[in-house]
Amino acid sequence: MMLKKIISGGQTGADRAALDVALKFNLDHGGWISKGRRTEEGPLPMKYQLREMESTDYRDRTKQNIIDSNGTVILSRGNLSGGSKLTQTFAKVLGRPNCFIDLLKTEEFEASIILKSFILENGIQILNVAGPRLSHHPWIYTDVKTVLEVTLYQLFLDTRQDMVIRDHIPDGPVKADFPQTLEAAFDLLRDSLPLKTRIFIAKSSPRQIPMLYFTLMEYVRHRVGFDTENKALLHACSDRMQVDTCDIEDAVMEILKRFKQDLETDHLLRVMK
Repeated sequence: MMLKKIISGGQTGADRAALDVALKFNLDHGGWISKGRRTEEGPLPMKYQLREMESTDYRDRTKQNIIDSNGTVILSRGNLSGGSKLTQTFAKVLGRPNCFIDLLKTEEFEASIILKSFILENGIQILNVAGPRLSHHPWIYTDVKTVLEVTLYQLFLDTRQDMVIRDHIPDGPVKADFPQTLEAAFDLLRDSLPLKTRIFIAKSSPRQIPMLYFTLMEYVRHRVGFDTENKALLHACSDRMQVDTCDIEDAVMEILKRFKQDLETDHLLRVMK
């Protein structure tokens, strides 16, 4: 995919959603944040690899993120105001590619098409994502996360990589004895996926995680019982991710990442021999 990195200012809401999507899909992430790693919820957690400005002024990091990216997308519900409006103004003054998407006027799937076109038309490898903070727009985190994930899916489809392993996903009925732990889920997938597919997963680079996710998501979701709300496994995924709750899609990604790490231990050694 053309897109290689996502950056933001680290604030709650739109900024944080962008960073979480990058982490989920193993894309590089970063950006500049105000001195003290200031957000409205307190200091930004260290798992987000943002660089601190010498200034505590939000405007300084806003401007620097525009400069350090190939283009900026601003997502909001309604007209821009505050920092989001300032981001658009800075981008225009600096003559940098920018795209504003009003999610009150644009459905999420249509927004992803607009964003995909913006990325391709401007050759964007580093995307700066901006928008309202969570206290101003309570639903903006979910909105931005959805738009970015659908955009990545569309960019992935353009590469036509899914056929590499899609033909090796087994068909047939699924047993009802669904795994209750991550380790049991790994054992189930190891037993059900062909050796060729397991070796391919083990040899895949971290940047190929989106390909594995978009190709195997429905299979894994069905195979481990998420279609019937396997709450025990969802809870286990939440514990591993150190969050209170997680949705099914995020749980599938967590399983695939850990499963890949598990396969690398013995399947890569098998290939070397």
